[in-house]
Amino acid sequence: EVQLVESGGGSVQAGGSLRFSCTASGFTLDDFDMGWYRQAPGNECELVSTISSEGSTYYADYVKGRFIISVDKPRNTVNLQMNSLKPEDTAMYKCVSCGYWGQGTQVTVSS
Repeated sequence: EVQLVESGGGSVQAGGSLRFSCTASGFTLDDFDMGWYRQAPGNECELVSTISSEGSTYYADYVKGRFIISVDKPRNTVNLQMNSLKPEDTAMYKCVSCGYWGQGTQVTVSS
């Protein structure tokens, strides 16, 4: 069964850090790219970051320099380290890979 299970996230004050993980089962990240999207209430879904199966990374301008995406291949897991968080980073974050989505994890950043 293909599944993406997220962990991490939560609430933090502005300037703080949080870390997400997205663990894949039923397929290997050696063969597929993974991305993180987010959606705040009333806003459209927006791409945050991606990492290719070969390790190439992409960051949206609004997180560049603050977020770091990495892959832990032995654990078949992608991590998203989020630093210097801002209230505008508040959103539901979801990972996606192989056409499947994680369950979503809420991030709330208070000012």
